Amino acid sequence: MMAEKPHMNLAVIGHIDHGKSTLVGRLMFETGAVPAHLIEKYKAEAKEKGKESFAFAWVMDTLKEERERGITIDIAHKRFDTDKYYFTIVDCPGHRDFVKNMITGASQADAAILVVAAPDGVMDQTREHVFLSRTLGINQLIIAVNKMDAADYSEDRYNEVKKEVSQLLGMVGFKADEIPFIPTSAFEGDNMKEPSANTPWYKGPSILESLNALVTPEKPDTLPLRIPVQDAYTISGIGTVPVGRVETGVMKKGQKVTFMPSGATGEVKSIEMHHEEADQAVPGDNIGWNVRGIGKNDVRRGDVCGPADKPPSVAEEFTGQIVVLQHPSAITVGYTPVFHCHTTQTACTLMSLDKKLDPKSGQVKEENPTFIKAGDAAIVTIKPTRPMCIEPVKEIPQLGRFAIRDMGMTIAAGLCMSVKQKQ
Repeated sequence: MMAEKPHMNLAVIGHIDHGKSTLVGRLMFETGAVPAHLIEKYKAEAKEKGKESFAFAWVMDTLKEERERGITIDIAHKRFDTDKYYFTIVDCPGHRDFVKNMITGASQADAAILVVAAPDGVMDQTREHVFLSRTLGINQLIIAVNKMDAADYSEDRYNEVKKEVSQLLGMVGFKADEIPFIPTSAFEGDNMKEPSANTPWYKGPSILESLNALVTPEKPDTLPLRIPVQDAYTISGIGTVPVGRVETGVMKKGQKVTFMPSGATGEVKSIEMHHEEADQAVPGDNIGWNVRGIGKNDVRRGDVCGPADKPPSVAEEFTGQIVVLQHPSAITVGYTPVFHCHTTQTACTLMSLDKKLDPKSGQVKEENPTFIKAGDAAIVTIKPTRPMCIEPVKEIPQLGRFAIRDMGMTIAAGLCMSVKQKQ
């Protein structure tokens, strides 16, 4: 069997209608992941429905409801290969109600393509997605200045958008001069695979070349094992099978593991990946595993599996650094929104507002502020309303990031600085 290419998880983010799904469909087509005849079929179907420009998008939006509404709802996982890597695309919805999915999608990504439509430039969700991707730990970005065909392939317009996006990236600490800004038309295919005659003024890489230039993240296999549980199934003849993605460490057959917060402990009987048995699982692997002595009521979504001798941290309280993205009024002590961290969704109360920070520099602006509002960054003390696993971002970054949601929107995103463990 030929050695598998290194794997990368790629998020595609950006404002609704800026062409994310079309760009993904075009990538799948250009890399041969979707046969040409299928695109032709979609084109004919789309034309019939008077939605010709959606043909590539339909490759991703295979859900019928999405086709009819013309928007991306579910996170579709699709694979395509470049010369160097094999990518799983986490197609992140841009629609307001789907930011929750965007959070779960982006938190699994190693890199992201931010799609900004040339005619519109930076929109609200462009901002929100950039803040979130930074907070959720995506360090590698590619910017697709899309729909250049709708901007007459204007170099001036490209430069305006580039300037606007660069300012936004600078605010959250990305270095814009290290990031490729690629003028594209996902619909026409410009600069997706090779240089386009429509943009003779652009001398940089194509989207596919930029993807090949990404750096694979270090596998965090030396850290303690942590697998957030996405779901747990009961399979007859086998028993309880939790499923999830290995975030850190290595799981081996025969290992003693503990699920927190429940504290249930047992021995790993089997590990399954892509319907095949495996002896071990490493970071990035999506697995199902069966543990001797674990019953159906011992494990649920949001739990974290770790080694019995280094179990996951359960927080009595924790200190977090947060950025408030939006809130209709002020946030004060006692506020109890829902925290989304790895696979858990737990209501948590703000016990104290410790410091207000300058979001651009990170310097302390005010000690013990009475309130914080949209645009503020702050250090706060947080108490989960029920037992919740979270780890300091310096120790296990994969389990130290969270998003805060309330009223159907993402209020804030943040990092866990320290945990006061439940005794």
